[in-house]
Amino acid sequence: MKAIEKVEKEAIKKEVPPFRVGDTLKIHIRVKEGDKTRIQIFEGTCIRKRGSSINASFSVLKETHGDVVEKIFPLYSPTIEKIQVVKEGKTRRARMYHLRKKKA
Repeated sequence: MKAIEKVEKEAIKKEVPPFRVGDTLKIHIRVKEGDKTRIQIFEGTCIRKRGSSINASFSVLKETHGDVVEKIFPLYSPTIEKIQVVKEGKTRRARMYHLRKKKA
């Protein structure tokens, strides 16, 4: 059991800003194309947070050109360069699945 906890502590060293469901986020993702890597920004509304420790993940919903795109990101993924909170949202719900229908 101690070995698992040690591995989790190593992975969780990454700084993650505090954010809540309803906040607008900018996620800087490291994308590898061939032998080159670049940073791609995914900006949208956080509609779900789940899990704890190394298993934590969050979902982000964004609308582009009339289409709704939802992505699920592991919170401590090595492909995530950084997370920025653009705007704080004021919500009364823990899951904002109703936004899927409103934006479509």
